[in-house]
Amino acid sequence: MSLLVIDTALGLCTAAVAEQGRVVARSLPMVRGHQEALAPMVEAIMADAGLTFAGLAAIGVTVGPGSFTGLRVGLAFAQGLGAALGRPVVGLSTLDALAASVEPDLRPVAAVVDARRGQVYARLFGAAGTPLDEAAATPLTELAERLQGVGSGGRLVGTGADLAAEVASGWEPVTLAGPTPGALLTLTARALADGDAAAPRPQYLRAPDATPPTRLPGQPRPARA
Repeated sequence: MSLLVIDTALGLCTAAVAEQGRVVARSLPMVRGHQEALAPMVEAIMADAGLTFAGLAAIGVTVGPGSFTGLRVGLAFAQGLGAALGRPVVGLSTLDALAASVEPDLRPVAAVVDARRGQVYARLFGAAGTPLDEAAATPLTELAERLQGVGSGGRLVGTGADLAAEVASGWEPVTLAGPTPGALLTLTARALADGDAAAPRPQYLRAPDATPPTRLPGQPRPARA
């Protein structure tokens, strides 16, 4: 089964394809410019793998949390390609993919993304990779309390790992700019096998920083009471 996965949620633009155990992947550090880089990157890895788009069985794409613009680019590309090919598109949690990007051991894992403004997006996982809570935008002080409830000696994984380590005594930071291709492919294959392929809808854990204007250009300001 040939799978294509795409990640544009954080500081990387990643695309990978797997065919009979062989993985071809490319990943570039990128905060902006995903729209221009993604399609050529996907075309290149398909060519390197010797695959045609018609041979794909499914497409996996990260749905967040992450950059608003980056998420939209990845989702639009994956959904457009899936519609054109008539193939399923699987939505992948960025936090779940980050947690799956480290080798499993007996320690708990906290997937942590820097959300700025003194907050992180976080989700906690047990030693077997089982989720312990739901993904949420959390102030660092509250994250420390959540981690204390799990114990100590775990790993903090993601773009917010070093930040979280400041309030998480005994937790090891593993800074990653984005999920690994292997983690993305594993989660996509697992979702398809379990029949639990979530529809690819963006996951926003916090209201956007920008707000709509209260009046149109040229309209007078409302009178004060």
